[in-house]
Amino acid sequence: MSLRDDLDSRMRQARKDRDERTKNVINQLKNKVLTELKSGSGVEDDDELWLRTIAAYAKQVQKAIPEFEKAGERGVEALEEARFELAFCEQFLPSKLDEAGTEALVRTLVAEHGIEGPQHMGKLMGLLMKGHKDEIDGSLARQVAQRVLGG
Repeated sequence: MSLRDDLDSRMRQARKDRDERTKNVINQLKNKVLTELKSGSGVEDDDELWLRTIAAYAKQVQKAIPEFEKAGERGVEALEEARFELAFCEQFLPSKLDEAGTEALVRTLVAEHGIEGPQHMGKLMGLLMKGHKDEIDGSLARQVAQRVLGG
């Protein structure tokens, strides 16, 4: 079953269940995909497009969460909605390495490429993102790399 078919099925179920939150997040994703398809960039409506769209939306929501947290009580409802949307999106995305797994990967690359000191941070991050961008969280990788390189 394609991602589009899966989301269509979930939308039908959400309508039956009167699940507004699920309907809203699926509609957001569909609108973003439709915008991309109409942009004239020549992309095809396939799982790769849907995954890219879901990942981009999840990243956008994840960046908004700290702002909702700062808002205190006024942001509680928006924070709950953002967390729901992020959890919904994450079920479609490949899982990322945790901090220990990321550190093991960083240490392996440091040893393999003879990287020493904070001045080689760019090289290390380039290697990480080139070969492992789907496996790691970029901000976590940067924190771990800074710690490992002593920066």
